[in-house]
Amino acid sequence: MATQDSITGDPRLDALAASLAKRLGGMGCETLSGLGELTLVVPSEQWPQVARTLRDHKDLGFAQLIDVCGLDYAAYGKAEWETVEASSSGFGRGVDRGPELAADDPKRFSAVYHLLSIAHNHRLRVRVYAEVKASGELPMVDSVVEVWPAADWFEREAFDLFGILFRGHPDLRRILTDYGFVGHPFRKDFPISGHVEMRYDPELERVVYEPVQIEPRVLVPKVIRADSRYADSQRTDA
Repeated sequence: MATQDSITGDPRLDALAASLAKRLGGMGCETLSGLGELTLVVPSEQWPQVARTLRDHKDLGFAQLIDVCGLDYAAYGKAEWETVEASSSGFGRGVDRGPELAADDPKRFSAVYHLLSIAHNHRLRVRVYAEVKASGELPMVDSVVEVWPAADWFEREAFDLFGILFRGHPDLRRILTDYGFVGHPFRKDFPISGHVEMRYDPELERVVYEPVQIEPRVLVPKVIRADSRYADSQRTDA
């Protein structure tokens, strides 16, 4: 049963939240609860020390790194289309989404780590917002490869797809796209059609890259309307 001080309604998660607050609260960390899960938000400058504490402290014991991913909050919480209240005739148009976060906004990009404590059978999500020290520079987070070696390829993936640099990573190269790929395809401002297209040139006998020829288009959601032909009350047996 949840107590008055419960933040999750689950005694085991409440105990973990209390341990996190006790061990990491002085480092500026914040514990969030939702959908039966805990998320630890860590200041970027404290991340290396917090990572070691999460792994090494006997009350925490997060020895296993499950996954690392990047996030782009440029359009977070803003629906691109309003389809619930679409017009009854014609197609609804796109809503005004308002200004998006700039690439150098310190809250636009984050690295998210999913951890497992085998000793205590706990799972934890850790969010670290990426530093952007100057306009035009890529967002940056300290690498935790030395803490969890499994972070090696995961951090490379977040770099490749989101452009997040991981300070101290031993081999930060693209891992999914081509080495000569321009941009980072999971960013919210990356065009759906991409920047270049690839084809095989029979004269040169090799693959060549050219500017993309696809015309950008606006995707319009389908509006489903009532049709009396399929209403049970309108059906008659032949």
